[in-house]
Amino acid sequence: MKTKKWITLFMVSLLLSLLFATTVSASGDVAGAIEGTWNTAAGQIKTVVNKVVFPAIDMILAVLFFVKVGTAYMDYRKHGQIEWAPPVILFACLVFMLTAPLYIWGIVGL
Repeated sequence: MKTKKWITLFMVSLLLSLLFATTVSASGDVAGAIEGTWNTAAGQIKTVVNKVVFPAIDMILAVLFFVKVGTAYMDYRKHGQIEWAPPVILFACLVFMLTAPLYIWGIVGL
């Protein structure tokens, strides 16, 4: 009984997929249309990334950096030694992300 339900379900789905399947062919310059769309969108993508994405990542890294410096100071007060690696890594990432808009578009090719 269970097998019959599975076979029926499979046959119905096969029938529906064959019923709704259509052959698509493009006429004209498809590559040119895609290039034109990309050229139009590339400027908008660059603007959004420069004005939204990079500042958001910079803000997150800055907050994490200051929190890590604070916790490193508290650890120093408690244990008498400071762990430099996490704040230095976060600072390097912050500097990298702050300067990224200057060179990243040359690497990407925009």
